[in-house]
Amino acid sequence: MPTAQAPDRPAQLKAFLAGLGLKPPAGADLAPLDAALTHTSAGLAVDHERLEFLGDAVLRLAATEYLEREQPQLGVGQSSALRAQLVSDRWLAELGEHCGVEAALRIGPMAAGDQAGRATLRAEACEAVVGALYRIWGGRLEPVLEWLTPHWRAAAAELEADPDRHNWKSALQEWSQGLRRGLPDYRSEEISTIHADPRRFRCVVRLGEDRLGEGWGRSRRVAEQEAARQALERLRPARGS
Repeated sequence: MPTAQAPDRPAQLKAFLAGLGLKPPAGADLAPLDAALTHTSAGLAVDHERLEFLGDAVLRLAATEYLEREQPQLGVGQSSALRAQLVSDRWLAELGEHCGVEAALRIGPMAAGDQAGRATLRAEACEAVVGALYRIWGGRLEPVLEWLTPHWRAAAAELEADPDRHNWKSALQEWSQGLRRGLPDYRSEEISTIHADPRRFRCVVRLGEDRLGEGWGRSRRVAEQEAARQALERLRPARGS
């Protein structure tokens, strides 16, 4: 992953856009994309944070538009649940890996050595890229939808084939209620105060007196989902019986 100014940065940015299947408007200023792909740890004059903030809102709007176009039969509750999966940190990290965002991302040496935080870096960068595309194309959603629609279609198909995929809390609750054992109890604690630390929160899930699993995440929600996933992995033989 680059840690300093890459040679011919404009060419690198254009190549990155081409890899997303996008061609910028004639004479477009790619400065927003440069900022989106520059992590704060690089210590440069521009960074990704404001575009990540914008991208978070644009991403949710684009996902809503995608669901209106592609899944109009879904109710509001179903759409909300599916959208949560399609804009999750996990999904964004996988998107970043698929799109090779790290190859164009400029970061500092300490962040480059943090293997545990790589997924978080990819997720943040993808969100910032969404904000950058929105800026470059003058506030239009179409380039964001053009990039993300194929990926969302694939993710939606996976979720349709396996509804419990990445919704481990729901799956664990269904399992426990099916056995009339009540609801799982999630206890979370904040371990770190560092923003976006992948081990900021620790969660333990119990069922009665039984400790089922433990998870870590940069938010309570992520930690709870990871704890549920660990519990389901442990309970796999019992669930199959």
